[in-house]
Amino acid sequence: MSRRVTIMIDDDLNKKLRVLQAKIIQQGQSSYSYSRVVNDTIRKGLK
Repeated sequence: MSRRVTIMIDDDLNKKLRVLQAKIIQQGQSSYSYSRVVNDTIRKGLK
């Protein structure tokens, strides 16, 4: 279940997340939302 929250992300982290999103989209995913990038990155980090 998803929940809408507001967080503050530093500029350097935002840039890295946007680059990661662009890389995934270029690899063939037609759409890959910013929220999905953030969620997937947090999941990997919390394992």
